[in-house]
Amino acid sequence: MDESVVVRRGAAADAEAIRALVEAAYTKWIPVIGRLPIPMQADYAQALRDHRFDLLRAGPDLAGLIETRAEADHLLVVNVAVDPAFQGRGFGSRLMGRADAVAAEAGLARLRLYTNKKYTANLRLYGALGYRVEREELYDGPGRTRDDDVTVHMVKDLV
Repeated sequence: MDESVVVRRGAAADAEAIRALVEAAYTKWIPVIGRLPIPMQADYAQALRDHRFDLLRAGPDLAGLIETRAEADHLLVVNVAVDPAFQGRGFGSRLMGRADAVAAEAGLARLRLYTNKKYTANLRLYGALGYRVEREELYDGPGRTRDDDVTVHMVKDLV
């Protein structure tokens, strides 16, 4: 069966579906980093008021999302998540491409994101998409339990 894939802007009514998708996508990382990932701690009703969400639907299902925030000189990719049932279809890359378009539309020539150093598959994907490591620092946020909990800050310049 051929399923249609569409991307649309998120709205307040999407908060619960976003929370459920984030939980499904990030649960696998809890034992890897020893705490709840930051996206699992977010208030999505508030985030939908403060940030832009682009939601990728595959047929009737919410398959992925990208959350961004425009800053003075860059677009911050706050969160990108793909439901595990839809991983491996290129949806993450497609959503990251959406962030490039959002930045360009806003006249921003740089994108930034941060991720955990233990998310090695994500680091490979971001590198393949043109992001480079800008710096690393010890994670000092809520729930830190391990001394090897490192945040990797990455940047991409649009050409």
